[in-house]
Amino acid sequence: MEIFYILVFGAMAAVVAALELSKNSKDRINTSSAFNTFKNNYLLVYSLMMAGDWLQGPYVYYLYTTYGFSKGDIGQLFIAGFGSSMLFGTIVGSLADKQGRKRACVTYCITYILSCMTKHSPQYRILMVGRILGGIATSLLFSAFESWLVAEHNKKGFEQQWLSLTFSKAIFFGNGLVAILAGLLGNLLVDTFGLGAVAPFDAASCFLIIGMVIIITSWGENFGDSSESKDLLTQFKGAAVAIASDEKIALLGAIQSLFEGSMYTFVFLWTPALSPNDEEIPHGFIFATFMLASMLGSSLASRLLARSAKVESYMQIVFTISSASLTLPIVTSFLVAPSNVKRGGMSFAGYIQLLGFCVFEACVGIFWPSIMKMRSQYIPEEARSTIMNFFRIPLNIFVCIVLYNVEAFPITVMFGMCSIFLFVASILQRRLLVIADSQRTKPQEWTDMKERDPEDEPLNA
Repeated sequence: MEIFYILVFGAMAAVVAALELSKNSKDRINTSSAFNTFKNNYLLVYSLMMAGDWLQGPYVYYLYTTYGFSKGDIGQLFIAGFGSSMLFGTIVGSLADKQGRKRACVTYCITYILSCMTKHSPQYRILMVGRILGGIATSLLFSAFESWLVAEHNKKGFEQQWLSLTFSKAIFFGNGLVAILAGLLGNLLVDTFGLGAVAPFDAASCFLIIGMVIIITSWGENFGDSSESKDLLTQFKGAAVAIASDEKIALLGAIQSLFEGSMYTFVFLWTPALSPNDEEIPHGFIFATFMLASMLGSSLASRLLARSAKVESYMQIVFTISSASLTLPIVTSFLVAPSNVKRGGMSFAGYIQLLGFCVFEACVGIFWPSIMKMRSQYIPEEARSTIMNFFRIPLNIFVCIVLYNVEAFPITVMFGMCSIFLFVASILQRRLLVIADSQRTKPQEWTDMKERDPEDEPLNA
């Protein structure tokens, strides 16, 4: 392995360790023992759920190739997964609000376990059913758990600032450390022990079963709007009205779709960007480096949130930096001479792009706890899961279009499109900041006016 990869990984690990070890009282939030017990229970469950997800990711495409399917067939399977998330996401989100978020989290575990079981079959139809189940599970993973956490946190009467601590730790462990360990475990099962490409899916099922048992035995139930008079259609209409009538919610949905759409597109693009001539690159090691960069970002976010930094303000900068980082493949295509060596090592342009991609992953690490914080502030509790899955509709449409046309456009065009989307997200974030500030100022101005003019108070009879 080239020394460059080791240096980047080592530098990233050193920075993450330094950030965590150098935290002082200003970077830490003083909490109660009851909250710490609650937080640690959620972090354990969330980490197990994410382990079940991360174990599958690197081996889905590889498993399909071992069954002899063509690139077109595999593309249709992936589109089915995202399409399923788009079509059924709002339905399962509404059911979570109405029937209970704990029940929805258990449903996630069962659905994903069934999806993993289908991977044992080489039959295309059964694998298609598995992708549909996986799409439903993904919708639940990114809505039901967060909705349960916010509602339970508020029900127990914990301070609002403590919620941001749980968010940042969930991303640090679940989307960072667990992703790295899951990658290593998957490599161990497939390559070292030679258990085959389906082994990571069996391991994922084991983690999901453990997490499901903890949820059933230790979590309480909470709901959005559980009134019997409201059917699914009424809940959909209510969520749509909330988005249309509150510009903050609409902006938040647009920002989330633009960023996550660019992020999922990046997942498909980084490999061909770093190896345009089929260069031999250590995919697993680079993936681990990206996850370290994400941990770095979540560690920075925890510091910002602990110091009560205004999320709407600093996220403008994050979106701008992420936009700039994805322009590097375009810039290097003009400024660096392309390499014509087939199956060699990574080119100089690839080194530059790898560093830029690490910056983008650090922005992803900041994005997750920050968007969770904003969602907890702006999305109404009674329709939280429904609205969060509404946000994923344009995201899934965008990813399906990209997957369908991934070979129709040059890779620089795709990166340019993502960069533009991220820049638009920064503009929308600025608009959200302006609205939020104006709404915070108006109540204070009213209070100040009443204090200056007490004689304007109505006289008691």
